[in-house]
Amino acid sequence: MSTAAVTPARPGKVLADLLPASRVRDIALVLGGAALTGLAAQIAVPVPGSPVPVTGQTFAALLVGTTLGARRGVSSLAVYALAGLAGVPWFAGGASGISVSFGYILGMILATAAVGALARRGADRSVLRTAGTMLLGEAIIYLVGVPYLAYAADMSASAALAAGFTPFLIGDAVKAALAMGLLPTAWKLVKE
Repeated sequence: MSTAAVTPARPGKVLADLLPASRVRDIALVLGGAALTGLAAQIAVPVPGSPVPVTGQTFAALLVGTTLGARRGVSSLAVYALAGLAGVPWFAGGASGISVSFGYILGMILATAAVGALARRGADRSVLRTAGTMLLGEAIIYLVGVPYLAYAADMSASAALAAGFTPFLIGDAVKAALAMGLLPTAWKLVKE
């Protein structure tokens, strides 16, 4: 099997790398990614029986990771988390500080690192690879968020799964489908 069939034509780049390189660019991208995540977190729909709402936050975090790459993506989500802890009201629904859903934010930081590293290897350039990348990112968010929810809300593991995982599966499938359309299309448009 030839590696050319698996390796993208120009590995090593993420979409943000197509902009002229500078420190100012990187700072703007990091701050912009944090702001995008904060804005998307304001799209919050309560889930009956769950202290965790459905938000656009995870979708934004995964897009930040894939478009900025691991280093800038993690920096962006770290700024988002630290500013929210310091009182900026941009967690889900205008909240700030530590809550029972803070584990999901920690998971987003790790997920951003993973999807950013995969995007740098071309995992955002085809529909199927983008789907796998997004689903892996979502899984990482849940692997951190659900146990944190169980601990912080004093729930059993099954109760935490019922409140912090199961109700979100359909929404996550929709988010993955959106990414499957957006990211490969963006690469086709820039013809890289």
